[in-house]
Amino acid sequence: MSDISELEGRITAALDRIGQGLEALGPKPDPGAAEELQKLRSALEEERVANAQLEERVRAIREKQESTVARLSEEVERLRKALEEGEAGVAHLRKVNSELRANNTALREAVAQGLAEPHLVNKSMMAELEALRATQAADRSELDAILAELAPLVEPAPSAGSGDAESAQPPEPPAAEESEHA
Repeated sequence: MSDISELEGRITAALDRIGQGLEALGPKPDPGAAEELQKLRSALEEERVANAQLEERVRAIREKQESTVARLSEEVERLRKALEEGEAGVAHLRKVNSELRANNTALREAVAQGLAEPHLVNKSMMAELEALRATQAADRSELDAILAELAPLVEPAPSAGSGDAESAQPPEPPAAEESEHA
């Protein structure tokens, strides 16, 4: 980018020097000078056109770069949010699994001592169910992230004249809450 700016500055300086040289020549009746003056003017015009083209290219590159940076910033923000959600799910899963291990240890100890305590069995089963739900939620979150990444790649092409685009889409999966109560 700086090379283009440097070239642009050099071209502008050269054009200014050519213009000053043309002004210094002034009107002289020398026929060879008039021909040289015409060549210089056409060279000056060519350089102005080239300079305008370079300026347009620089402007187009800047616009493209700004749009790319904005798009990448949005993508980074989206991925950051997805990572935070995933980390929260993993933390919840670790907590539930830790409770499950503690309950199972207490249940094993009670069984080893010959004490069959129904509340420990119930507590263990509830912890295991919560661990399964947390695992299912984490899996669902991971699948949703994968589907979000794949969705732009597999968007259906608009069908010409069918008008039945909704029936071509796959049905939505049941919500996580519904599957927990089943």
